[in-house]
Amino acid sequence: MPLLVAGAAPLHKPHVSDSQASEIFSRATRRRRRDRAAPGYAGFAFLREHMLEGLLERLDAVRREFRDVLDLGSFAGDLAIPGARIAHVDAGFGFAKASGGVQADEDRLPFADASFDLVVSVGVLDQVNDVPGALTLARRVLRPDGLFLGAFAGAGTLSTLRGCIKEAEADRPAARFHPQIDVRSAGDLLARAGFALPVADVETLVVRYAGLPNLLRDLRGMAATNLLPNPAPLTRDTLVRASAAFADRAEPDGRTPERFEIVYLTGWALILRSPSPPAAAAPRHRWPTRSSRNVRTRATAPAHRPKARPPAASRARASRPDAPIATRWHAAARAYPAKRAPRTTAIADAARPALRWRR
Repeated sequence: MPLLVAGAAPLHKPHVSDSQASEIFSRATRRRRRDRAAPGYAGFAFLREHMLEGLLERLDAVRREFRDVLDLGSFAGDLAIPGARIAHVDAGFGFAKASGGVQADEDRLPFADASFDLVVSVGVLDQVNDVPGALTLARRVLRPDGLFLGAFAGAGTLSTLRGCIKEAEADRPAARFHPQIDVRSAGDLLARAGFALPVADVETLVVRYAGLPNLLRDLRGMAATNLLPNPAPLTRDTLVRASAAFADRAEPDGRTPERFEIVYLTGWALILRSPSPPAAAAPRHRWPTRSSRNVRTRATAPAHRPKARPPAASRARASRPDAPIATRWHAAARAYPAKRAPRTTAIADAARPALRWRR
């Protein structure tokens, strides 16, 4: 156990792995904030309820029954789908216990592949360190033809608060807001995770507050405060200046509007079918042969070569109107002497004038 001295730093600092040092959010801070918000979350669940309502409307448009459902980021476990068995997962112990689920991070799921027909994630993807990894795991736990539905606060959320804090800390700004995902990047993340038919759309929810303390109280109640590692302390003077800037943006009735940009995600885990073998090529046309000699023609067309003309006397006899048909055919056959070429080629060529004449 490290030795602590009053007024001094600990002699042994806790070990921090490279992966934890490179993460955007502190996982331990997130668990503590969610456990703190769990007892009274019902009074601050308006944002999740709005997201959940929008996802259920999209789910009603799907004409299919889902038996096994994963509630990814369950909070109090208020997701209800008739006729479905729902497994709840949350990063906080308090929420996991309240929903009767398991405690796990969204990018470290403990489930086997192809375990669920539907995965629903409401209000947590904006606080996940590895969003592409979380979406990939959600894709893996889905069965073929499974559906993923997600909603989170995207880019543009808390724009009024961001402007007030920036104005209050104009001389010494500090990192107090999370990086946010816009709707276009959200669609790209779905496609990168392997979802088919990815759809991402955004909806704006405006909430009006009487003052900055009311907004901060709602953010604490819904476990949506700053999760960045080693945040700078917020001084009293900064809060006073930020409250004044927030009041200056109020409407005539004395309330200041704040925006929540809700990004909705929809993606399918379609069946990957192997490509079918190409159809067999149709055989090329074979010229007919004289059946009396029982000779087969070649599969490929004969090479082009100059054709010898029959003698003048033969041409004259064959061109007479009263010449019999056999005479004309034999005269044409003599026009294509076989010489030392295969008999099949000569017979196939000799049949061409007869075919053209019959037509």
